[in-house]
Amino acid sequence: MKNIIILFVFLTCLFAKGQAEDNFTWATEAYNEGEFKKAIELYETILEDGQHSAALYYNLGNSYYKLNEIASSIYYYEKALLLSPNDPEILNNLGYAQNMTLDAIDTMPETGLSRIYKMATNRLSFDQWAYVGVFFMFLFVILYILFYYSQYSSRKRWAFIGSFIALFIAIVAVVFAYIQYDDFNKNQPAIVFADEVGINAEPNNKSDEVFVLHAGTKVNVLDELNDWKKIRIADGKTGWITSENIRLLKDF
Repeated sequence: MKNIIILFVFLTCLFAKGQAEDNFTWATEAYNEGEFKKAIELYETILEDGQHSAALYYNLGNSYYKLNEIASSIYYYEKALLLSPNDPEILNNLGYAQNMTLDAIDTMPETGLSRIYKMATNRLSFDQWAYVGVFFMFLFVILYILFYYSQYSSRKRWAFIGSFIALFIAIVAVVFAYIQYDDFNKNQPAIVFADEVGINAEPNNKSDEVFVLHAGTKVNVLDELNDWKKIRIADGKTGWITSENIRLLKDF
């Protein structure tokens, strides 16, 4: 009985994967034929089945962009970047979409060290850095075994040097993975979906409006109280917005 259940679950998963691949193919065909709404419906069917990927989010972003739904296109491009940081195609299309938003927000200046740190750690996502760390740790073990059992001095020397280079890279990769994971958990990015919304000084409708945001603007959620969320924008300004006016990016 147990084997039958396992087989049933396996076949169900296999069928779901095959159906998702079919839907992705049909959605891409619909997109290429200019049927963008149909493509969105098929892509979202895949999401409803619990499957997601950078390619899926990227294609959704493209579909919404073609329909001039800029907030939605930015939302899915940003989600794609969470899974595939620094992808040039995603960044390029995201830039086009952002140029169509109304809010021109200056980013806070960064020091040279901060830029170098971000350039280094953001090359890969935290899980990719973890894979790099595991690979080089495995390589370190292999090279150290080779050093230990090798009978030739030249081979022992190169194996010894290689093993410690591999160990150093593994440690750096693990540190970068931890930094990326910590940053990933600390930041709660979201996209504004309201055409225009006032940002309040306090989490209530009676407080003063401190600034206004428009659809497509990216914010970072700092705190929440009831139906309100405290946000910060790129220039450092903070305020409160109702939850219904934004969509969190990390909802997968």
